[in-house]
Amino acid sequence: MSDTTCHMSISLDGFVAGSEQSRENPLGKRGQELHGWHIGDPRATEADKTADSWLMRPRGAYVMGRNMFGPIRGQWNETWEGWWGPEPPYHAPVFVLTRYAHEPIKMEGGTTFHFVTEGFDAAYARALEAADGRGVDIAGGASTVRQALNAGVIDELTLDIAPVLLGSGERLFDGVETFGFEPIEVLHSPLATHIRYRKRDAG
Repeated sequence: MSDTTCHMSISLDGFVAGSEQSRENPLGKRGQELHGWHIGDPRATEADKTADSWLMRPRGAYVMGRNMFGPIRGQWNETWEGWWGPEPPYHAPVFVLTRYAHEPIKMEGGTTFHFVTEGFDAAYARALEAADGRGVDIAGGASTVRQALNAGVIDELTLDIAPVLLGSGERLFDGVETFGFEPIEVLHSPLATHIRYRKRDAG
């Protein structure tokens, strides 16, 4: 399907990553607690497997922020090819928002990271073109998703709400003034409540 999607794990108090993110701790303090439903917790159920299939469905292109791509800040003063090893899970073009230009990085399995310095709208337009009708996913992090929400481009938003209070970190909805979605499917397990939202029909 050609929709623009976004799929994020989130705490009860609205954080998608904990505080003090770093190279050694990319999800921040306790951020990994949001992801047990799909990274091996033995309490995971069929509901979590279904939600994982939503997360991993193939898309034609992706948009992500530089903070999600890696821990390097400022100028690109070292070699970095992402957190995911030689074959990232995207298998499609990924457009990374950054203020600093960088040559594309071609990885195994069909993923190429393209670096866009002109802002979210330019990255999204390039992703739409590259996807060629196969759908775009807003991969994160929080800032990039907020820009997508404020731009009104997300058709389907999935939230995996973990029964966790982080207290600090990266909030998803700060600065987002409206939520024009309605729930269409809800699944739950001891690890998360998975809610698929669709954009409301403007009519």
